[in-house]
Amino acid sequence: MTLDRARQLLKVQADFGGFYNANSAKLILSEVQSEHGQDAVDGLIRELDLQRVFGFEPGTRFKGGLAIGKDY
Repeated sequence: MTLDRARQLLKVQADFGGFYNANSAKLILSEVQSEHGQDAVDGLIRELDLQRVFGFEPGTRFKGGLAIGKDY
């Protein structure tokens, strides 16, 4: 998945908000994590304000649709 496509999909999820959309966002971020790395995930979280919408913080790792926690 390209970062542009991930950005488009995440924007839709963020616009709706809510629990189910947070799960969808985790799956998208998991894909970004595996293909583009943590810097790309952190950039999308900041750019789309996913911390405010879903509570995702930069540094949170995503794998298989799970938010694993911050990587210190």
